[in-house]
Amino acid sequence: MSKGKLYICPTPIGNLEDITLRVLRTLKEVDIIAAEDTRHTINLLRHFSIQKPLTSYHEHNEKNKSQYLIDKLLEGESIALVSDAGMPGISDPGEVLIKACIQQDIPFEVLPGATASILALVASGLSTRRFAFEGFLDRDRKKRKERLEKIKLEDRTLVFYEAPHRVADTLQDMIDILGNREAVIARELTKKYEEFIRGRLNEVYQYLQENPPKGEMVLLCGGISLEEEVRREQETFQHLTIREHISSFMEEGLEKKEAIKKVAKLRKIPKSDVYKESIDL
Repeated sequence: MSKGKLYICPTPIGNLEDITLRVLRTLKEVDIIAAEDTRHTINLLRHFSIQKPLTSYHEHNEKNKSQYLIDKLLEGESIALVSDAGMPGISDPGEVLIKACIQQDIPFEVLPGATASILALVASGLSTRRFAFEGFLDRDRKKRKERLEKIKLEDRTLVFYEAPHRVADTLQDMIDILGNREAVIARELTKKYEEFIRGRLNEVYQYLQENPPKGEMVLLCGGISLEEEVRREQETFQHLTIREHISSFMEEGLEKKEAIKKVAKLRKIPKSDVYKESIDL
């Protein structure tokens, strides 16, 4: 018996016209549709006059349900995986099932479609040259702050997903740890009341205090600026000797020559003075 095939099908994040013709054709042709919320997906299918068996596949049953779906695929059935909105596997169930397909050599295909993070990034006005997608930060404040501490020196644009009841706390933690950077909140994307809130983190925070948000949103902020990076570096080395400072950069992987050059630049002292301290390193 030949194996079936899994199709990863992105669905609209708001405007139903954003579904692709290829996704619609696939949903009509597969044997089963695995949905994050069957109640939500059935409304989508009704809108496009599609009738197919539905089974639930969400974060609470992902591991156990993946085996059920793998068994179906091994029996030769074709399955479409959908989330409530956007691309399955991106801050939504899908990763476990895809890994299982790879391990068991089951064919799968990822179809292109709507993704809130990319839409928000392009429209944000922040740098799109390089960016880092962080998804949802942890609900636990301690873990959330620990993660922000780890990425505070990241110079790429940072992209997060956030829920309305947590966004104010998240913004406050960002201000405390990342500093008052440029930021954008994108909400209700592709819907009638689509909105972009732009400003510094403290300005966005203040706006939301006066205008409580609704609906899940994309939160973006700029990476660390060169000036801020230098300032933080200077704060870090204040308690280090020149020798210790050179060693710290070498431990991070820099060649000795580059470490000397960087220390001289940060401390604003002659390179020759730094070199003297490095001779026996």
